[in-house]
Amino acid sequence: MSLILEKATALCYRLYDIADEIDLEKARRVLAQDARRLKLSRENSQFIQLPNPPVAYELGRRVLALRGGPVTVDATARLFDHGAVSIILAVPIPEGTTFPQLTGLADEFYDSQAVEALTGELLEGVRKTIAPAVRERSVWDQNESYTVLFVERIRGNPSADEIFAGAELARLLLGEVDSKPLSRGESEAIAQYRFSYSAEDLVVIDWNSAFVYEPSGSRDIPDLLEIANAQLLEFRFYDEVLDGHIARIHDEVQARKHGLLSLFRSPYRDLVRDALSTLVDLNEFIERVENSLKIIGDFYLAKVYEASVRRLRIPAWQASVTRKHHLLEQTYGLLKGEVDTARSLTLETTIVALIVLEIALAFLRVFEH
Repeated sequence: MSLILEKATALCYRLYDIADEIDLEKARRVLAQDARRLKLSRENSQFIQLPNPPVAYELGRRVLALRGGPVTVDATARLFDHGAVSIILAVPIPEGTTFPQLTGLADEFYDSQAVEALTGELLEGVRKTIAPAVRERSVWDQNESYTVLFVERIRGNPSADEIFAGAELARLLLGEVDSKPLSRGESEAIAQYRFSYSAEDLVVIDWNSAFVYEPSGSRDIPDLLEIANAQLLEFRFYDEVLDGHIARIHDEVQARKHGLLSLFRSPYRDLVRDALSTLVDLNEFIERVENSLKIIGDFYLAKVYEASVRRLRIPAWQASVTRKHHLLEQTYGLLKGEVDTARSLTLETTIVALIVLEIALAFLRVFEH
């Protein structure tokens, strides 16, 4: 059967790291009535806990310049307490669009410079608006992009099996417009991340995009995918931060001169303070990110979220951050040992000098008599 869209939206996400922390309650007060906390609405969603739910507010309508001509989109910002900001562009898909036509649109959305430019412009306005709620730090020069093809109605109301069989979703999620058939391996990789709660809904997740067929109109699954991408962004950011700190410590240790003075005053005291500060910040960051969403029970939304975490390779990034965190801890311990040794030597030298001085003074008193 021919699959024709009757109601669909492309949700284009661009996530940025702008701060060490965002005070969400203060941000909500700054934004006043426009702000709302994220709340999942699906059945059993109470088993997904959001200890500090992100805050969203509308940015109004904007014009997005696509290859086929300008399109009016709805823009939204969502703020996370661990310092991430998500800019979401809801791009309407024309009624009557076929799946091959949607594949061409998706290919443009995935790497659209127009989307990058518009979300970057909107981000600057968001930063100025929420400045009182932000713990200062400049914007990271990278971002995380994700696209959810959110479909609410397809002509004829096909079942999930019919959509999966007839829509070539692997080609859609890859944005593959070439007529050459995909390999069996690529199609099977996409099929591993297919989920349905009922016969009428469907979710298929890939590493940079997802297809969500949800006749109810609930956006719980796109919201969960957004949270997973925000976590990925933060682990990528801190992985780069740790790389920078470890490399800088190595360079400075190599550059420090070990003269006579270094026996009494360690040249690594500043490095020890910097390493300790980084470790404290990192521990706080890991706690905030890992606590941003907690799952109680094994139900549908939890399965979708956990699958998205695997597909985005978040465990690999988390393991990399953990490994470098342990390496920095070991380096801190070695440097601190060097500093403590220098302090001990200084103290011992001072004590010996005082003893020698006391003996010299005693001899002087004896000679005077």
